[in-house]
Amino acid sequence: MEWVTIWLIALSLAMDAFAVSISNGVSVRGFGSRHAILQGICFGVFQFLMPVIGWFLGSSVKTYISSVDHWIAFGLLAVIGSNMIRESLHPEEEAGQSQLSTKVLVLQAVATSIDALAVGISFAILDVNIWIASAIIGVVAFVLGVLGGFLGKRLGDFLQSKAEFVGGLVLVGIGIKILVEHLFFAG
Repeated sequence: MEWVTIWLIALSLAMDAFAVSISNGVSVRGFGSRHAILQGICFGVFQFLMPVIGWFLGSSVKTYISSVDHWIAFGLLAVIGSNMIRESLHPEEEAGQSQLSTKVLVLQAVATSIDALAVGISFAILDVNIWIASAIIGVVAFVLGVLGGFLGKRLGDFLQSKAEFVGGLVLVGIGIKILVEHLFFAG
């Protein structure tokens, strides 16, 4: 497989993580460098690990993974996004801000990296060097995770009080996008 192709795959896989990172930057009050780096690491690690896991699983389980990956991603993102929307509509229940906990980051990272698992299976079939390809995928996800967080922070400062609501809508929208693409446009 050509290097350009691997870089394009890495960018494609990181787009959902980038969008979620923007959402985090928008919705988390006090979002800063620590948050950006932490989410970049989380997204990067999962985007690195999932193709490796997929590569080791091999092509025998591809039909099982591809038949449910969109539902898992949709479910995780819908739950996280809906919770953010609920919190934004009921600020008296909580401090009115989304917390970027490790648990939330891991759920987001899993939800946005499930496609990378299937890519890893494809890499096994195509005999791609999984370590180099996964390293590129992980680095791209890390960089876009950090940049997305800072971009979201800028947007959050602009949006002020509706930031958490918008962030939740973005997450639910990404989940719906993943579901629709897999149900209606998958080859």
